[in-house]
Amino acid sequence: MKDQVTSLATVFRPQMPPESLRGFVRAVEDAGFDELWVWEDCFLESGIATAATALALSDRLKVGVGLLPVPLRNVALATMEAATLYRLFPGRVLLGLGHGVQDWMGQVGARAESPLTLLREYAVAMRSLLAGGRVTTEGRYVKLRDVELGWPPQTVPPLYVGATGPRSVRLSGEVADATILTSATTPDVLRTARQLIDEGRAAAGRSGHHHVVVSLLTATGAGAAERLAADNEGAQAGVAGNAEQVAAAVRRLAEAGADTVVLQPTADEPDPAGFVRFAAEQVRPLI
Repeated sequence: MKDQVTSLATVFRPQMPPESLRGFVRAVEDAGFDELWVWEDCFLESGIATAATALALSDRLKVGVGLLPVPLRNVALATMEAATLYRLFPGRVLLGLGHGVQDWMGQVGARAESPLTLLREYAVAMRSLLAGGRVTTEGRYVKLRDVELGWPPQTVPPLYVGATGPRSVRLSGEVADATILTSATTPDVLRTARQLIDEGRAAAGRSGHHHVVVSLLTATGAGAAERLAADNEGAQAGVAGNAEQVAAAVRRLAEAGADTVVLQPTADEPDPAGFVRFAAEQVRPLI
């Protein structure tokens, strides 16, 4: 597989208060990172609002949303929001779609009987709209009649899909340009995911490289192992330790097929800015 990662990134977790975003973005950019990810978790923070703010606060950072749960958002509205960001910040927006956590979708009355069908229909429609197409479709969930963006992106952006189970991972290969995998992803799980992505791409007749983003739950400093265990909920992935141990975990994911590894602090990380400096100054030189 790969012998190095394309990029090392970090994430602003929605467990952090929104008002702390300004300082966090400044720390990430000052540390020399090229890429920052944000989430849209129920019921914490909006992915679009957080991403737009982070983009506006920074001069050069690429900002990814990993991910927007599609049952919550009408595809026309989400695509309008996405296109606005693509126009305002060309080349700096990485937008991910996913079917969301089903329990959360049920809480808001948006749970789909077939999440994969919805995700497929949604991704296909969004891709067509972002390419400047006029879209009419009568799917099981996505229904559009003669819809066309007034301000499509000047360059068609890559579409990311977040996936966990085998069917959704394979689907990401079919309909997307990139896949976002969670912090529960071990190197072995990643290798399997790469195979499923390739199957999906072959079935859809897609060619070229498919970018894979993997989060790595990371803890360092006092109580690192305990914080990792508390955040991991029994998963075998993640790393607790010093810079050498974290870098080794990053390299294992790179060798298994990760193009971008997102260092994800624990939800109770006591010093988020310090975590960013640790990642940039101590881990990155070892990658």
